[in-house]
Amino acid sequence: MMLIPTYHFRDIERKPEYLQPEKCVPPPHPSPVGAMWFIRDGCGIACAIVTWFLVLYAEFVVLFVMLIPSRDYVYSIINGIVFNLLAFLALASHCRAMLTDPGAVPKGNATKEFIESLQLKPGQVVYKCPKCCSIKPDRAHHCSVCKRCIRKMDHHCPWVNNCVGENNQKYFVLFTMYIALISLHALIMVGFHFLHCFEEDWTKCSSFSPPTTVILLILLCFEGLLFLIFTSVMFGTQVHSICTDETGIERLKRKHQPREHTGSWTSVKETFGGDFSLNWLNPFSGPCHPEPLSAGDGMRQVSDTDSTETTEEPPEERKAEDSVGVIGE
Repeated sequence: MMLIPTYHFRDIERKPEYLQPEKCVPPPHPSPVGAMWFIRDGCGIACAIVTWFLVLYAEFVVLFVMLIPSRDYVYSIINGIVFNLLAFLALASHCRAMLTDPGAVPKGNATKEFIESLQLKPGQVVYKCPKCCSIKPDRAHHCSVCKRCIRKMDHHCPWVNNCVGENNQKYFVLFTMYIALISLHALIMVGFHFLHCFEEDWTKCSSFSPPTTVILLILLCFEGLLFLIFTSVMFGTQVHSICTDETGIERLKRKHQPREHTGSWTSVKETFGGDFSLNWLNPFSGPCHPEPLSAGDGMRQVSDTDSTETTEEPPEERKAEDSVGVIGE
């Protein structure tokens, strides 16, 4: 009987020669601590630029169409501070989610020398990724956009041009939450502004002409409603994944291979950075740093009676993992 969790599908190799080390290039030198992480993907970069443009458009309409022309200075100051604070936190969360290493596994370490240095014992196997030629830890998945294996990869999100994984899931959750909040705030202000302009002269409630004001407000209303629904759904999905300690890829694979839920408050605290505090809402405070990968993280123990030398993941499972890694949203 195998001691490997049944919901995992990996390329399993029992001996170093099965790893085809001649196809593996030596691992690159490790990046300096704190080095910037950035994915050069055209679609992702375009989506990230669109995200910033839409937030800045909402900022422009809120300030120059609704708040600055208003004669109620208290209303303008309070709403201006709240909206700008939420917008700043949303963009800061977006930058942290985009520029943080999501948990990439060292690339190209599945070499013959490295495998031999592990000194595998009888019954031990190692996981490998044939795409990036790396030793794959438990719960790691390969992203075909990032071209790396990511620890606890949930999905690849083009809106942040990065994978959502072990190290940046907190920032992605905060990004979706703050975008949902500013969308809701903008919708409420648009509603009040329309009521105010209907009661008074349209030429006095905005520094723009009435037709221009209506068009700008309708576009903002449409944008706010669309992003409120989208980010609220994503926020709920991510919170559910954290609370159940099950990533999006694992949930997709569970359709083919049942898995028992193991929800844990520890998982929530690790994602958001310790015990509950205001730092949970702070995009400049990181999650609990996981322990560095050790040489044995890719090894698993199987019984000696297991006669399978090499196990390939089923084609449908590999296809499902790749599709989640590319599309994500």
